[in-house]
Amino acid sequence: MITPQQPNRPSPLPPRDNAGAPSDGRPRHRRGNRRRGPAGTGTPIRTGVRGPATPRTPGSESNAGPKRSGAGRGPRRGGKERQRRSMTSPALQHRMSLTENKEHMLPEITDEDTVRVIPLSGVEQIGRNMTVVETKDDIIIFDIGFQFVSPESNAPGVNYILPNTQYVEERKHKIRALVITHGHLDHIGGIPFVMERIGNPPIYTQYLTSLMVQKRQEEFPHLDPVTIHVVKEGESFTVGSTKIKTFPVTHSIPDAMGVAVETKHGDIVITGDIKINHVDGKPDSDEVEDWEKIGKGNNLMLVCDSTNADREGWSAPEGQVFYNLEQIVRDAQGRLIIGTFASQFDRLINIIKVCEDMGKKVVMEGRSIKTNIDIAITAKLLTVKPGTFINAGDMGDYPSDRIVILSTGAQGEEFAALMRMATDKHKQIILTERDTIVLSSSVIPGNEIAVQILKDNLYRKNVRVINYRSAHVHSSGHGNVAELVWVHQTIKPKFLMPVHGHHYHLKSHMYAAVENGFPKENIVVPDNGTVVDIKNGTEMIIQKNKAPNELIYVDGFTVGARQEVVLRDRQSLAEDGMFVIIATVNSKNGKLRKSPDIISRGFVYLRESQQLLSEARILIKKTVEKQTERMNPINLDLVKDELTDVVSAFLMQRTNKSPMVIPVLIGI
Repeated sequence: MITPQQPNRPSPLPPRDNAGAPSDGRPRHRRGNRRRGPAGTGTPIRTGVRGPATPRTPGSESNAGPKRSGAGRGPRRGGKERQRRSMTSPALQHRMSLTENKEHMLPEITDEDTVRVIPLSGVEQIGRNMTVVETKDDIIIFDIGFQFVSPESNAPGVNYILPNTQYVEERKHKIRALVITHGHLDHIGGIPFVMERIGNPPIYTQYLTSLMVQKRQEEFPHLDPVTIHVVKEGESFTVGSTKIKTFPVTHSIPDAMGVAVETKHGDIVITGDIKINHVDGKPDSDEVEDWEKIGKGNNLMLVCDSTNADREGWSAPEGQVFYNLEQIVRDAQGRLIIGTFASQFDRLINIIKVCEDMGKKVVMEGRSIKTNIDIAITAKLLTVKPGTFINAGDMGDYPSDRIVILSTGAQGEEFAALMRMATDKHKQIILTERDTIVLSSSVIPGNEIAVQILKDNLYRKNVRVINYRSAHVHSSGHGNVAELVWVHQTIKPKFLMPVHGHHYHLKSHMYAAVENGFPKENIVVPDNGTVVDIKNGTEMIIQKNKAPNELIYVDGFTVGARQEVVLRDRQSLAEDGMFVIIATVNSKNGKLRKSPDIISRGFVYLRESQQLLSEARILIKKTVEKQTERMNPINLDLVKDELTDVVSAFLMQRTNKSPMVIPVLIGI
């Protein structure tokens, strides 16, 4: 058994040594992603501010999520104040319960020779990552992200999709910690909605990620505080009876880390999101040192990123992107507008430093970029000279070739800054032929049409457009297949579980591993909720039943699973519209008192459909009076059901559309 240790509890936010880019303006490509947390120990961070006991006005924010969508508060505190808040806060009052289906019952772990790994989410899509490692006494949760809703999700009106947490809710007494590998929303976005449900466990993560979690909690002021323990780079800590080792990894955001969970028969290594810094396929010395250190252990299972497992070879190093962007900044003859992800901290920092070196002014457009730059400054990742940042309204005070604009919206979001520029809707930035636009991001699957519309609009302005296909101005934060295989061979695990991707990503990962000598029988390709038990360090058992995995939606003030009927109705309304019938019925004889009124929305244009409406009114009258002919007393609810069926069939026959038919019958 592992000897329990007391976790380190570093001080929340003291100033750190500046670990940003070197003085020459070039980032340290590897170590740039590994800024150390604050030194020393002290009181853990407590975040979240309890609001007043009155309902709050909903608001929204493009990057961190709408305030109105909050759910979950923290551990139960009891008392009248608690009761009053529960009854008055809309974000808490209308939350939907999870499924009551008990068919998922799984055997409990009753011995010290079994370790259980469950990807609760994140393995049938890219997003809403959440993985559980469970032993006899402890449950450790890794990441709680959300998934943005795309048109393909068939979930109109839904804000986000969350991991299903029912399995851990039912075992919350065993939860010892939530460990966050890095600060992207697909790994931290679900925290405000889930923490109460799982007992508000302490959070362990590195410094920058802690700031991003805190910033996100501020978007939900009604929540109870969360406790965050800042973990220094490479630090180990113990929760319950489980020791967790951390190690630095390279990703598109600083302070990304992997973890190794010690168990009786070996470590469960979870990579988080990773790529490998390399030169022509040869990993650099930092990569080799850090991964080989983990590889020296007894590694039972590797739970590994699969996002780019379908791409051959090695990914493009971020250093090449830094160099190319630097040259573009230096050579720009007019205004330079760079659209990129707000989470690309190192990239943004490098651009700002190059601008300072050249005496150029930086304009930040987009709330998420402004927020993350503020976080970078707080974390001492970036030190900015006075006068570097200017407002868009002040650009006229400087020559155009001294202006660099950092903008959100490279994915073609309708209301983002870059799209507003492209469509002449930006109040202060009007594009001209002298402008250069750099799209320093790849196209996220599902955004292809939106990005194409953005590009078309930009080209109509006759601006110069540089994208990642025409020049190396973007590199993925996820490693290609050669990098993943190198990680396998360095870690040398007994078992492999590909995660973080669609099923074809995971299968591609498996095929690559097998082709390079990994035993196929020791690889499990999971679905969301797949339960994998490793017994005695030698046998991998996939349980027949899965942990609950139906989709959990954030929909306004509600968080829950049972939305199928609601979403189906929304889809019907979106596709075929609605057909409302309003009729008054004589309560004594069932006759209509007058011709029914009809309201159509999204179905047909009434002025051009008089014949259809006339026939519908005749049909409505006949149906109502036929159904009520022998009723005593008259039951209008039964009449409504029949009227809905009859009118729906009629409209389908006449129009080949199936609008939502809503009969309103008033007995008088």
